[in-house]
Amino acid sequence: MSQSRKLDVVVIGGGQSALTVAYFLKRTGLSYVLLDAEPAPGGAWRHAWDSLRLFSPSAWSSIAGWPMPAVADGTPSRDDVIDYLTQYERRYDFPIRRSTRVTHVEKIDDGLRVFSDDCSWDAKAVISATGNWSRPVIPAYPGQALFKGQQLHSAQYVGPTGFEGKTVLVVGGGNSGAQIYAEVSKVSQAVWVTQEPPQFLPDEVDGRALFERATARLKALQAGLEPPQAQGGLGDIVMVPSVKEARDRRVLNSVRPFVQFTPTGVVWPSGSETKVDAVIWCTGFSPALGHLKSLGIVGEDNRVAVTENRSVDCPNLWLVGYGDWTGLASATLIGVTRTARDVVKQAQGYLSSKLSA
Repeated sequence: MSQSRKLDVVVIGGGQSALTVAYFLKRTGLSYVLLDAEPAPGGAWRHAWDSLRLFSPSAWSSIAGWPMPAVADGTPSRDDVIDYLTQYERRYDFPIRRSTRVTHVEKIDDGLRVFSDDCSWDAKAVISATGNWSRPVIPAYPGQALFKGQQLHSAQYVGPTGFEGKTVLVVGGGNSGAQIYAEVSKVSQAVWVTQEPPQFLPDEVDGRALFERATARLKALQAGLEPPQAQGGLGDIVMVPSVKEARDRRVLNSVRPFVQFTPTGVVWPSGSETKVDAVIWCTGFSPALGHLKSLGIVGEDNRVAVTENRSVDCPNLWLVGYGDWTGLASATLIGVTRTARDVVKQAQGYLSSKLSA
């Protein structure tokens, strides 16, 4: 195993959160590197389904420093985001090591040692920004192992090809479930399964309004005030064109969950059975923190205890982009800038204090 020179900061990840962190690191004069498991730019967006579209215009879907170029029609697509992140990397010429999956991190006398399969890096501080995509969550149901049909998570879903004429359950009440159901329902006998009836936002509400509402709510709570009330929240469904089209076809309806699988289908609470060819799970993700378990800081809830994004038990480790517990909307393009800026400022202060000690 080869060992690189010691760096001030190692950033684990290469997607939108890692790139935003790198933008601020570049302005500090600190030495750093990004270790990206992917073979090419784009992070988790490389694995999103083909037709995915953002909820907001380009200007509200940008990370620090350089706005996403406007698109000709509607909101940016998955490919537009990948192209933007690719150009962003080139613009700022970040030091990135690709196809480098971090396996674990260990404490050393004066910092942390970060390991891949064939190399290691010593760092005074580490910023973890691996996101959630590689840890899809699929709930357990009785009889699930006996089901002979196809099961896949939204993380593996590409498009409706292959589902033509089949009976397909799309499970999950969030935006991914709504968009995938809307698409699959055009070619199959699709059933949308949600825990509760979905909440649909007004047609004019998009990601801009949702981010503004979440920010206003946070500021109110921090000030000890009653949060402002507005129709719709971050968990509600944005009426992107594909979802509107499903509504116009009068198929934008959901049913409550089934109770168990059979080898050929599912059983509903009423006792009735439906033959099913495929199940698409749109049931979310869990933080990808396997590389930090060697530090003994990942809890049973698969989170790390943090104060302002800094690990409570490992003070030279920060986390960015895993959900609101690592910064308000920090897992979104529009929301990560604030968190990344604060984390880099904290890390710079920590390293300065160590130098002067």
